[in-house]
Amino acid sequence: MDLFSRSWTALRTAVAELSDEDFARPSGCAGWLVRDLVCHLIIDAQDVLITLVTPAETEPTRDAVTYWHVAETPPTGDDPLDALTVRLAAAYEEPRLLTFHLDDVGSAAGRAAELADPALRVGTQGEVLTAGDYLSAYVLEWTLHHLDLIAHLPDAASPPAEGLARTREMLEKIAGTAFPASFSDKDALLVGTGRRAPTDAEKAELGGLAAKLPFVLG
Repeated sequence: MDLFSRSWTALRTAVAELSDEDFARPSGCAGWLVRDLVCHLIIDAQDVLITLVTPAETEPTRDAVTYWHVAETPPTGDDPLDALTVRLAAAYEEPRLLTFHLDDVGSAAGRAAELADPALRVGTQGEVLTAGDYLSAYVLEWTLHHLDLIAHLPDAASPPAEGLARTREMLEKIAGTAFPASFSDKDALLVGTGRRAPTDAEKAELGGLAAKLPFVLG
């Protein structure tokens, strides 16, 4: 729960520190500018709020790791929901309106997470998780999107180290294998999720795992 808060606060702080010009730069998400990604974060925050007030009575069907599905192909930005996000982001017109909305809804999501009982069972996307597992799963979401946010912003702050480490741990569990110890947590996540291609040297270190990449999470 605490790591959720630290990761989410770091991501929202990184958005708050963007210049207006930064919103028009590419993000690490295919087909999305930074403004589109920030709009997606607003929707994510709404999802957190909705899920935390959607109690479930049945036993959990997923945990923080099995919450994630692995897709066969990387996103292209052409999916209808992705395209809708682009149109919605453009409707804000001014970056300050996006940052205001993210701060408003994002702060509420952060407070709701701090108040949530980790053992509470909640429902989302037809599945049941404990609130603790649900929020732990979102550490991966926040960390990867923080990397997406700063993909073309070299001076922007990186995600918290503990969030990177935890996200790598979850990705390795999803993959069923560990990445080479020589890979930094950031590089393991970027290469492992297809956010950048491995170098020839990295391919050699990955061995048979290279053929399984990327792990496209959704």
